[in-house]
Amino acid sequence: MADRRTSTKGFKQASSLLTSRIHDASETRGFSQSRILTHWEEIAGKEIACVAQPVNVSYSKHGFGATLTVLCMGVNAPMLEMEKEKIRIKVNTVYGYNAITRIKITQTAAHGFSEAQTVFAQKPEPHDNNPAPKVIEEARRLVGSIKDPKFAQALEDLARNVLSKTDR
Repeated sequence: MADRRTSTKGFKQASSLLTSRIHDASETRGFSQSRILTHWEEIAGKEIACVAQPVNVSYSKHGFGATLTVLCMGVNAPMLEMEKEKIRIKVNTVYGYNAITRIKITQTAAHGFSEAQTVFAQKPEPHDNNPAPKVIEEARRLVGSIKDPKFAQALEDLARNVLSKTDR
């Protein structure tokens, strides 16, 4: 009987190619069990996985267990604090022994710095604080020789603000 050839023609499953790379990458963050990263929702539960992610496992100098650092949004930290012992037990189930002795919660903002930036708009002036007509006329006279309309408007606004403050 002839050897039966598979129809994959030398192709491998993607998971077999990535397994060693995932393992190497997770070991650099202290995760000897990459399953903690890849199956976090199954380990910690859906509610906790939505608000927190494992970041690092650090081992103490004396070898008495490791610390799991978990990143969460600041508003969820008190809830996560109450669940630390349950999370520790579930994570140690993956390791098969009492590897994690402490869980450290690191709080972060809901958005990164670039996503949370805001555009500053000019503060609207109150209606009762309109400059006097003589202030407006003086500001226009000061910028009358400026040819660029945008620059002239900006200087006029500045002159109006300065003159209205000194007029008081």
